[in-house]
Amino acid sequence: MISREGFEFFFDRLQRAGVAESQSELARLLGLGRAAVSLAKRKNKIPDRWVLDIAQRYGLNPVWLKSGLGEARAAGAGVDAAEFVSVPKVAARLSAGGGSFETGGEVEDRFSFRSDWIHSKGAPERMVLMEVVGNSMEPELKEGDLALIDESKQNVLAGGVYAVGVEDTVMVKRVEKRPGALVLHSDNPDYSPIVFSGQELEAVRIVGKVIWIGREYR
Repeated sequence: MISREGFEFFFDRLQRAGVAESQSELARLLGLGRAAVSLAKRKNKIPDRWVLDIAQRYGLNPVWLKSGLGEARAAGAGVDAAEFVSVPKVAARLSAGGGSFETGGEVEDRFSFRSDWIHSKGAPERMVLMEVVGNSMEPELKEGDLALIDESKQNVLAGGVYAVGVEDTVMVKRVEKRPGALVLHSDNPDYSPIVFSGQELEAVRIVGKVIWIGREYR
């Protein structure tokens, strides 16, 4: 059997497997911008990371997905909708810098995660996806990253990264609890810690814990 690699063959297999009907849909399920898919098409080369991610999430044979060789699915690897959980991406942005006032809860899109994986991480029904803006959490989180937040996890654990509401701003920081105070730390050393104490604490709320990020490589 002749190997059929390259973008068009790859995308045709995605369509036949019911994974994506358009290049925009492919970009969304990978957590990438449309430009990343266009670049792969122009280079006629599919990143191995894409193949492995899609194969794992949809129960596909990665060899078949990349080259067309072998069976589309391994024996017993059938996929149905029950194996996946859809998580909304909301309009709100996570500030990793001077402050983001885009705090709307409107759903812009939805992304699917394997049910077994996402249930092992927390409460999927309380999870949302938000985009990161700013550079205060670099190199851990970069501008444009997509962060998965579990809003059921509001108890602060040392070293954890949390979405934090401060009045009308939604920030992403490492949170430290001190007696009578809450400290928001940035990974970027150019940013100083933010300390809230006394009545200031009334304006602060822990939105949820960041449990996963997706990143488009530029």
